[in-house]
Amino acid sequence: MGQAKPVSKPVLVPDVSQRQIEIAYSFTGADLLLFGAILYPGGRLPDDDAPTDIVVVVKGPTQSILVREKEKIAGIWVNASRLRYRSAPSFYGMVSSRPIGQVVDSRTRAIYELGLDSLQLSPASSAPQDAQDRFARGLVDLKRRSGLYYEQPNAVEISDGVLYRARVNIPARVPVGRFTAETFLIRDRHVLAVATRDIDIRKSGFERFVARSAQRSSIAYGLVAVALSVLFGWGAGYIARRV
Repeated sequence: MGQAKPVSKPVLVPDVSQRQIEIAYSFTGADLLLFGAILYPGGRLPDDDAPTDIVVVVKGPTQSILVREKEKIAGIWVNASRLRYRSAPSFYGMVSSRPIGQVVDSRTRAIYELGLDSLQLSPASSAPQDAQDRFARGLVDLKRRSGLYYEQPNAVEISDGVLYRARVNIPARVPVGRFTAETFLIRDRHVLAVATRDIDIRKSGFERFVARSAQRSSIAYGLVAVALSVLFGWGAGYIARRV
């Protein structure tokens, strides 16, 4: 008996409108266009009725984040308990062709981190699970309110079952570093293909010079910053006296 041939899977061919984003003093955010094509085996679309879905996730570099919980004592809000996360994404934006709960089950969402409630935030301490869940919700809420975390269902257009396009907003407060754009092809609640593109976000002009100076010569940068503060303070005082 001959061996059965392996079933070929579809392939994603993604791209992004900007591979590099420069942040200058006038940067107010960017609107990324993510687009591509689905290549099916033999160039033929599936003949079943299962819906085809595309989910795109853009993540920023991970960072260590300390989350503090405030408590009201004698009418004053003070810092109470806290929890540190070792590797929380600095930015997370997800767009999908349908609400993610209609696309995949909770287990698949957890595996691929599809959705804000499925992020693997890696707490640095062994806090009780209810405390971890509470702090995770607080972290996601803070990031969401600052525009750094968001989900947008029904935001991916699929044309003729082959071509797709979506837009992801990059806010002005976005951190610099290497970002990844992951595209998922999902049919019948199964992930069939995943493709990744990198995006570099970096400072430019004077902002880049200041950032690189702070990294390479932190002591000199600190002394210059203090000297400039003193100089500007003296100048403001001198002008006020003259006026």
